[in-house]
Amino acid sequence: QVQLVESGGGLVQAGGSLRLSCAASGSRSSVRAMAWYRQAPRKQRELVSSMSSGGSTNYADSVKGRFTISRDNAKNTVYLQMNSLKPEDTGLYYCNFRVGAFGEYWGQGTQVTVSS
Repeated sequence: QVQLVESGGGLVQAGGSLRLSCAASGSRSSVRAMAWYRQAPRKQRELVSSMSSGGSTNYADSVKGRFTISRDNAKNTVYLQMNSLKPEDTGLYYCNFRVGAFGEYWGQGTQVTVSS
């Protein structure tokens, strides 16, 4: 069973920065992709950014140029560096790992709140 532990959320003023981390443990299969999602109050969960096993990255239009996804393979950890934060970035951020052929796992979520 793969476990994902997230950290790094918090309260920040608009224009500030945060870095989220998500560490995976218990995986015996290769990771196919890693991603960050977020869910704002009364909204659906949306994809923020993703990274394939080959290193290709993808970003939501709303965060392009401000957020950067990265990984540390040795630590089985994925990061999300968030700069120039806006109040509309507020939400619960979840990491997602796709492992092996069909496995998909979610973190518990970490709250990001951006004040205006």
